Amino acid sequence: MNAIPPNHPLDIAMRLTPTDDGRLKGTTSDEYWNMMGPFGGTTASLMLKAALDAPARIGDPVALTVNFCAPIAKGDFFIDLKETRTNRSTQHWSMELSQENGIAATATAVFAKRRETWAYQPAAMPAIPPHETLAPMNTEGRNAWLSRYDLRFAEGAMNFEARADDDPAPSRSLLWVADKPARPLDFVSLASLADTFIVRIFLVRGRMVPAGTVSLTTYFHTDAAGLAAQGDAPLVGMADTKTFRQGYFDQSAELWGGDGRLLATSVQTVYFKE
Repeated sequence: MNAIPPNHPLDIAMRLTPTDDGRLKGTTSDEYWNMMGPFGGTTASLMLKAALDAPARIGDPVALTVNFCAPIAKGDFFIDLKETRTNRSTQHWSMELSQENGIAATATAVFAKRRETWAYQPAAMPAIPPHETLAPMNTEGRNAWLSRYDLRFAEGAMNFEARADDDPAPSRSLLWVADKPARPLDFVSLASLADTFIVRIFLVRGRMVPAGTVSLTTYFHTDAAGLAAQGDAPLVGMADTKTFRQGYFDQSAELWGGDGRLLATSVQTVYFKE
């Protein structure tokens, strides 16, 4: 298995230090900065990592829900972690990320001791051209976090050509995605990768409009060994939406391993103003 490169930008962004009052202290990363705050994927990963690192944690993540309550300012933040309940095979955690102005994000995570069972995957990985045949997205001059990912679109790349109200662009994107620089896949990186998809309203409208994720849930469909088998190879990602209405829209995504195994799915609710 490939080792994580020393001082990888994601792992620097994930550093959490225990405080005397039982909380975890972290600092926002300029490497993963978005328009007005940290890239939401790293916020999700930080919440998950807080529970992953807990000595009492059992099993692997099954589900993670993050609610983005307020903008996260540049600088220090604190995460309060609580073990909500532990059963024979499942464990529940809750997390709160706060700064001087109060709570900025909350989260819950479910962990489980997975076991070998009957398995069946009705879903099939979407057909996509080989990774090496697609050009990487040009991230020069864009938000910093985009430079931390290798994004190679087969369809649904961002196109800044404004569309008329009655002529929206297609809402689906299909691409290869990987950490940049390369990093072996684990639950921390997978949680971030689940949020790397362009906000759908930017895509269908052909322009930037005020928008932001309100709630993001990621479901993990494999254990740590399954992620380790993927190594640092790119994943196939697909994202789409079903409806835009009254200031909110849904956004769903899938992340596939190169062997056709579905590794994670996510769904988020996104606010927009137009």
